[in-house]
Amino acid sequence: MNRTYEVMFIVRPDVEEADLDKLIEGFSANVTNGGGEVKAVEKMGRRRMAYTVRKFNDGFYVLLTIAAAGSLISEVERRLRVSEPVIKFITVRMDEEEKRLAKVKAIRDTKVKRSAIPTPVPQAPAAAAEAPVPESSGAEKAEETAATGPEEPKLQATPVAEVPSDAPPETVPVAV
Repeated sequence: MNRTYEVMFIVRPDVEEADLDKLIEGFSANVTNGGGEVKAVEKMGRRRMAYTVRKFNDGFYVLLTIAAAGSLISEVERRLRVSEPVIKFITVRMDEEEKRLAKVKAIRDTKVKRSAIPTPVPQAPAAAAEAPVPESSGAEKAEETAATGPEEPKLQATPVAEVPSDAPPETVPVAV
């Protein structure tokens, strides 16, 4: 049974471009002779590695997408392991990953976004509709206060009850 695999390998940085192409063609020929199919070859170029591998800090990255049987993949891995220019490789089975992603997508598609659901507007009773609407509610006052700042209390002048006869009458501000 053919499955889809991704084989990524890193080639030594001192390998010439022609030798790199020859190496890739050799692995591709191995796959096609074994009954598999090379779907894509992506040369990702020379990149720096996260850590030193076999005394190299960078290398040429190559990604092969292959549809083949598991026994053929084990043979490709064996050849990668014994190949001198290849310093590191990894093989990932993609068909299971694609199934998992398709399942997650199907589950997400069945769910409806809350933002897409229209919210019903509550209908007020007829008696409430006829009642006069107050000038402003507490929420509106809170919004106005937040927008304009706190209101100053209104002051009203009132005469002082006991004023000495020689002093002029004064007014004292009192909060209402």
